[in-house]
Amino acid sequence: MINTSLILDTRKLRVNRLKHLIGEGWHLRPAGGATGEAYIAEQGEQKIFIKRNSSPFLAVLSAEGIVPKLLWTKRLESGDVITAQRWVNGRELKSFDMNDDRIARLLGKIHRSKELLEMFRRLGNKPLTPERLLAGLNEQAGEMQHEDPAVTEAMNWLGENLDDVRTEQYVVCHSDVNHNNWIVSEEDSLYLIDWDGANVADPALDLSALLYLYIPEDEWKTWLDAYGVTLTPDLIKRMSWYMLAQSIESVVWHGSREQIAEYTKWHALLKEVLQKVNVKMN
Repeated sequence: MINTSLILDTRKLRVNRLKHLIGEGWHLRPAGGATGEAYIAEQGEQKIFIKRNSSPFLAVLSAEGIVPKLLWTKRLESGDVITAQRWVNGRELKSFDMNDDRIARLLGKIHRSKELLEMFRRLGNKPLTPERLLAGLNEQAGEMQHEDPAVTEAMNWLGENLDDVRTEQYVVCHSDVNHNNWIVSEEDSLYLIDWDGANVADPALDLSALLYLYIPEDEWKTWLDAYGVTLTPDLIKRMSWYMLAQSIESVVWHGSREQIAEYTKWHALLKEVLQKVNVKMN
């Protein structure tokens, strides 16, 4: 049984430590998010975004203009790292915004950043290869991969086509390019936020989710031109592979939590991608 009072006491202690760290006169409130580690700090007209244990390469992301400006970083005695970023007044993008050329160009800039890749490698992160991803899916899917025909078929297809999606091209992938993680400031600056799940991987990992979820297929070529690559049969197959993998992961995740609406959405996408790859294969 979860001890909710202990969780609340722990969070209160963290907030008190943060208040002591940033100084008197600041008001803290939760900024939302899955981790509960992000806060908005306000003092008069000043406003900053505070986060505990953010991405270790936040400084590089800030320097390249990919995230809002990093103001300071402080390490606590506990080893936790607290970061403060400039608060951006703006809005999250909607699904219909994702066909903007600026999104394609910014994602292309991220994937081509040698500084980001070098920083990630210095931290000892190993590439998320197709083999590693498939092994993880086998563990996550459990009995579902035998009981659900669509998941069974998709898992078999991933294994059968593993040799065709190996690549020497590894980049820093955000790994969650959902429209909610893209924001536009009042000054019309575009940012991609929430880098906690980033990986070194095939760029098709990010491209598959963005294109399959938001861009009509007849516009993929134009979008990828702005991103900086040519749409080829090889890229289509890699994107299909990663989209199937991400769909299985989402079906398992939402199914295990009985989140019916999300489970149904991802299961429909899983079958849609399966149908497309089967048509192309035949």
